[in-house]
Amino acid sequence: MNLGRGGSATISSVHASYASRKPTDSRRWLQRRVPRAQLYRLAPSSPRPKRFGAATLPDRVRSVLRAWWAWLALALLLQVSGSWQIAVAAGILSFVFYHVSAETHPAVYPLEVGLDVNSPEFERTLEGVTGMPFVPGNLVTLYNNGDEFYPAMLVAIESATNSITMEQYIFWDGHVGRRFAEAFAEKARSGVPVKLLLDAIGSATLGREIFHILEAGGCQLAWFGPLHWYTLHRANRRNHRKSLIVDGRLAFTGGAGLADHWLGAALRPEEWRDIQVAAAGPAALALQTGFAQNWLQSSGEIISGPAFFPEVPPQGPVKVQTIQSSPLFGAGVVGSAYLMAIQCARRELFIANPYFLPDTRVTEMLAAARVRGVDVKVMVAGKHIDAWWASQNSVRSYGRLLEAGIEIYEYAPTMLHQKTMVVDGTWATVGTANFDNRSFALNEETNLCFHDDSVVGQLRAVFMADLARCERVDLAVWRRRGAWSRIMEQTASLIENQL
Repeated sequence: MNLGRGGSATISSVHASYASRKPTDSRRWLQRRVPRAQLYRLAPSSPRPKRFGAATLPDRVRSVLRAWWAWLALALLLQVSGSWQIAVAAGILSFVFYHVSAETHPAVYPLEVGLDVNSPEFERTLEGVTGMPFVPGNLVTLYNNGDEFYPAMLVAIESATNSITMEQYIFWDGHVGRRFAEAFAEKARSGVPVKLLLDAIGSATLGREIFHILEAGGCQLAWFGPLHWYTLHRANRRNHRKSLIVDGRLAFTGGAGLADHWLGAALRPEEWRDIQVAAAGPAALALQTGFAQNWLQSSGEIISGPAFFPEVPPQGPVKVQTIQSSPLFGAGVVGSAYLMAIQCARRELFIANPYFLPDTRVTEMLAAARVRGVDVKVMVAGKHIDAWWASQNSVRSYGRLLEAGIEIYEYAPTMLHQKTMVVDGTWATVGTANFDNRSFALNEETNLCFHDDSVVGQLRAVFMADLARCERVDLAVWRRRGAWSRIMEQTASLIENQL
């Protein structure tokens, strides 16, 4: 900027004026300049809609019982009183709760009224909230149950020419595990780089035989989050993703790991019901990015080059949004995406999830959707559920949902394990995230989202077909459950934030 001939004098006068007003106290950074109230709320204040998820008295009691500082205070009091043995136990609990507690920043206010799921505005908002765009040019294929998705995954592995990467929560010893290990080893021996990232807790039963197959073939194996005394502060963060990426061009993800109980067609209790989705095209690179980030953290290696990140031309007509959710973000973007969809539903909201543990906030959002006239159906795992703690917490939440007019269905033939949501027949998501705090706040998760009539229509048809194999939960029957069941539910609620 040209100040002109009097510019220098003007600047000097400004400096002199500032110097005359400069505080003489050199410790001005110690003085409070902002009113305390404005540190904890928007300033100036603006009108807000009703807040979802106000804590009830039982919620507050459970919060205190799970608070590390409460147990530490109790340990100190017990130590002073001479009860050192009980003090040690309380101190251990304080230590455990300190390391397993997750800092989250959940959405508690609804979106602006009128945001239609079928609108471009919803798509752009979802992109903005998650930071992940919809990528066009993909061919998307859905696979139901192990008899469909395992052969498709093995064919993809056998066709690899440049690279194979996989991050997996469950890779267990057994027929499926050994078959995939042999396929990986064969490609590695042929010169294709094979990099496998396994969760140290979920895949702890990998077994010596599979490890030796992979090692002999030349596969590279890294572990996510191995437990050591010096890693306890991050031991609760697990990699729940289930991604297989071939040549950087084709990616699989969904609810299934590599284990024998996913074999079959979900016709018997030992054949789990699940869905995998394959995306061929540019969207595969987004899943490769998620793998690369976790591989770097676990192995110290940056993967690079066209073998892993090729130029991928369009393969189909579908736009795909890949949501990579991580506790490092604090808010859990997959949870934010779920809540956005719930708040924007206008006609129908179909949720299939094995571990459905809505908190007060989500329950109120679902109830509000029902008040708007939305047909809300929730499909959960039934008597074949594999997690007792999750089951108890899920059943405990039924009452408020059923009273709001929400329909709840328990899958009867076997363990239901897919994680899908279909909204208004125009938007859908499928992936690895359960509807619980662990997936929203503690785990690495991956979900694919679609705004495509064909893919969404397929997922809606799958939901309706599965609905025919479910038993609907009746409110009157739920209310008549026994005292012992209620006690067990309240006991399980003490660790609901870990489920």
